[in-house]
Amino acid sequence: MTKKAAIIGGGVIGGGWAARFALMGWEVAVYDPAPDAEAKLRAVYAGAERALPMLYDRALPKAGTLRMAATLEEAVADADWIQESVPERLEIKHAVFAQIEAACPPDTIIGSSTSGFKPSELQQGARNPNRVIVTHPFNPVYLLPLVEVVPGPATVAAQAEDILRSIGMAPLRINAEIDAHIADRFLEAVWREALWLVRDDIATTEEIDEAIRLGFGLRWAQMGLFETYRIAGGEAGMKHFIAQFGPALAWPWTKLMDVPELDDALIDKIASQSDAQAKGLGIRDLERLRDDNLVTMMRGLKARGAAAGSHIAAHEATLPDLDADAVPMITVSRTVPIDWTDMNNHMNEGRYGQVFSDAAEAVMAAVGADQAYVDAGNSFFTVETTVKYLAETVAGEAFTVATRVTQGEGKKLRCFHEMRRASDGEVLATCDQMMVHVSLETRRSALPLPHVQAAVEALAARHAEVSA
Repeated sequence: MTKKAAIIGGGVIGGGWAARFALMGWEVAVYDPAPDAEAKLRAVYAGAERALPMLYDRALPKAGTLRMAATLEEAVADADWIQESVPERLEIKHAVFAQIEAACPPDTIIGSSTSGFKPSELQQGARNPNRVIVTHPFNPVYLLPLVEVVPGPATVAAQAEDILRSIGMAPLRINAEIDAHIADRFLEAVWREALWLVRDDIATTEEIDEAIRLGFGLRWAQMGLFETYRIAGGEAGMKHFIAQFGPALAWPWTKLMDVPELDDALIDKIASQSDAQAKGLGIRDLERLRDDNLVTMMRGLKARGAAAGSHIAAHEATLPDLDADAVPMITVSRTVPIDWTDMNNHMNEGRYGQVFSDAAEAVMAAVGADQAYVDAGNSFFTVETTVKYLAETVAGEAFTVATRVTQGEGKKLRCFHEMRRASDGEVLATCDQMMVHVSLETRRSALPLPHVQAAVEALAARHAEVSA
């Protein structure tokens, strides 16, 4: 049964929530009374629709509908999840919660995107305070997995975390209430120091951003703070690091607790430097650049099984398997990621080899030549391929590979793959691939084990019969 999410507030954060829920198969209703709310929502969704699938090597679930609701009551009626993303003013949030509770099902979780308020503050005056929790995400919500879950005194956190994981988020439960939770307290500290550096003409906005994105930002992205410093301590570990660098904490390096006055002069200085740093790029240009960079970085982490990449891999494993019984078999279904493209912005020739290799592995798995079979010392090796490139394939384009087994006898397994554009079925490339069974012990050709050989012959006969 399709689930429904209600998003109250369709700005940058609310729009990101709406896009993630919808692209994970939920029906989504958004309420935002602003006149331009729908246009902004559709712009965010378009960016998410392009970027999110590129994180995965399997097709996402069929997207749910995304619509604007005429009233808040209409949006939250029969909702399975409600996400509040209205302006960061407590009186506004209280009024919205009261309106939500009067119209939504009695047990639906109400998550708040608040970056600063504690659950106990949000729950004031609620009919059922247990279900009002903090679920604080990070922009862009449709790409970044972290969501801080602050349950408060009585909690539905476990249920909330299950739902959040199902849409690819990585919930971080915070069991002690504190203003601004965890992540934003770090961000505030860095932001305060950056303001002083700009005010005192020590650094420009661009120089500060360079220091982060070319240095510790990349370390933090895959290792965090403490693990980074543990490694800095060498073989002696964290104690050695603290002993060596701890005294520096008493030195006057920062002004973290002394915030400069954001007067007109400082605001103008920051704004003008930031404008110059953008070099004429508009917001949508910068968003696209950001999304492409995040996709590439997180796919790189995924290939290494690290940090955010390991989370994507775990979620990918929960996505539906392909139909191995179809003729032709659908052996690959995915989207071309940005890191597969070359200077012409189309898919690099080498990636076609990866696509057809993945298709061949799907055939091998279907006949029992899976990882366990390989670990036992047997496999199929490709001895010849003929690839034809028939149409351009670009980043963000969804495609499938349809595979027929054209020969399956003795040591030979031959496949013909067609890579097709998902939107119109046009054949983008083909591959005629000959594989030979080998013994990994002798590294020479050998007959498959009987159960695999029987499966190969049966599959080849079935494909020949249907094709005839």
